[in-house]
Amino acid sequence: MIEFYYAPTPNGWKVAIMLEECKLAYKTKLLNIETGDQFQESFMLINPNAKIPAIVDHNPPLPFKRKTVSVFESGAILLYLAEKTEKFLGHDHDSRKEMFEWLFWQTSNQGSMAGQLSHFVNYAPVDEKNYSFIRYKGE
Repeated sequence: MIEFYYAPTPNGWKVAIMLEECKLAYKTKLLNIETGDQFQESFMLINPNAKIPAIVDHNPPLPFKRKTVSVFESGAILLYLAEKTEKFLGHDHDSRKEMFEWLFWQTSNQGSMAGQLSHFVNYAPVDEKNYSFIRYKGE
């Protein structure tokens, strides 16, 4: 069983989709990030960065020798689940290379830029000439 620490954000959705696609048994633990659930000591033991998503796998694959494995950061979780289930990795060097390129592009470019834009659009004071708004909207 996997414990899935989740909030309805794009990063949370990615992992939720992957868990379903891999047909893994999991239990969702909804965190309210607007009220600070992610800063609870019990969650920070799983992810010291206090961000969702995160998982705790109570049936980790070999070569793990411990009974539980925690994983945080959406890209790391996606890779962990792909390796655990042997799905979505690609079976040759070309397809595996392409999988890594798109995964790293999404986590370091598209995902982070869209997240910053969302923050400035939804939470920052409205100022069309604000550098941060223009920068992230342009990306």
